[in-house]
Amino acid sequence: MSNASERLASETRIKVQARSEERREAHYHEARVLLLIGRFTTARTGLAGLTKLAKLDFLLRYPAMLERLLDENGSGWPRGTEPTAAERRAVESRMTRYKYGPWDQRYYSILGSLAARDLITYTGGDQTEFRVTARGAEAAAALSETPDWVLVSQRTALLKKHFDKSGSALKNLIYERLPDAVDRPWRTEI
Repeated sequence: MSNASERLASETRIKVQARSEERREAHYHEARVLLLIGRFTTARTGLAGLTKLAKLDFLLRYPAMLERLLDENGSGWPRGTEPTAAERRAVESRMTRYKYGPWDQRYYSILGSLAARDLITYTGGDQTEFRVTARGAEAAAALSETPDWVLVSQRTALLKKHFDKSGSALKNLIYERLPDAVDRPWRTEI
């Protein structure tokens, strides 16, 4: 084999591996967002607005930030749902400041993928509303019972109980109570 063919084979392996990792990461984000939308969908309403979704997802992804809001509310974590020491040190616990959320542009592809697979629906207009479909509710219920997702599901229940507010109210709460998370230039690490 020549150096050129070895290099081409190596580059191909790297690209295949990168695509596989991207798919795995996308599935992780889709599952988390599905659980969140599922928790906030009722017989009458869904999760109202992209801002609300982004702010709730921020609190779900960064449990150390959620903990600070819970402490200020005088609320605590239900037993077994608090962030672990590993979560506090994990990459997900570090955050980069963006305009609307930690990964603004990715919501569109995640939501589009969930809708394309008939797991959620959304309505447009003045206020977008996201709802799980019957199929999405079944998928969310099944995910909630798996060891990998039970904690995330429990935390979505905590968000529903304490933070079922409008997107603007959640944004204001985060800006007021977590100033170190928002008083920085965009794209700087918090």
